[in-house]
Amino acid sequence: MTDPLASMPRFGRYEMSLADFESAVDDAVAQIPPDLAASIENVAIVVEERYLPEPGEDPDTVLLGLYQGVPLTERTEWSDAGSLPDKISIYRQAILDICNNREEVVEEVLVTVVHEIAHFFGIDDAKLHDLGWG
Repeated sequence: MTDPLASMPRFGRYEMSLADFESAVDDAVAQIPPDLAASIENVAIVVEERYLPEPGEDPDTVLLGLYQGVPLTERTEWSDAGSLPDKISIYRQAILDICNNREEVVEEVLVTVVHEIAHFFGIDDAKLHDLGWG
């Protein structure tokens, strides 16, 4: 897996409290159009400090967010039977590491939330990059 942040310039690190960061995530989720939001069921959106690479992954892997679940485009009538909710993790420290101010954090949180929700709807990384949400 390549580091998605490798091509991004690194300027510094912005500090933001967990409560303020969670508020930025809540605000980003609130910007999802109502017709799309109505289709998002059984999905937990959580803030975590950092992504911890799995065994066998590059230990230097940095992610801003991660969708874990079965995209809508791959579900069957039995997909929800006894399954845990899908999960979207937003990684606070990774986002703060690449931002210089509150406005950049809010923008990056929005892009990350939209990106991960798009995965829930079955949109892959290549299409997201084409659409400017990579």
